[in-house]
Amino acid sequence: MPHLLVTVGSRQGLHARPAALFVQAAARQPVKVSVGRPEQALVDARSLLSVLALGAGQGDTLQLSADGEHAQAALEELALLLSQDHDD
Repeated sequence: MPHLLVTVGSRQGLHARPAALFVQAAARQPVKVSVGRPEQALVDARSLLSVLALGAGQGDTLQLSADGEHAQAALEELALLLSQDHDD
């Protein structure tokens, strides 16, 4: 299963606004994407409550995983989104 590690870029971490943007983008993907802290259980990236429960702050590393024909493209799009600062 392809995966990527990404550093959270938002200054305030993955709070409601950036988490909602991420979840919406994950829901648009043609493959199911999971997210979580490395070495921990991953959660469904389409679940706002699950993503918020990660409590990810700026600079934290998260793992994205997906499976399927378009997995790599989905992971790259979502990694780019997570790495940006949405607190401007």
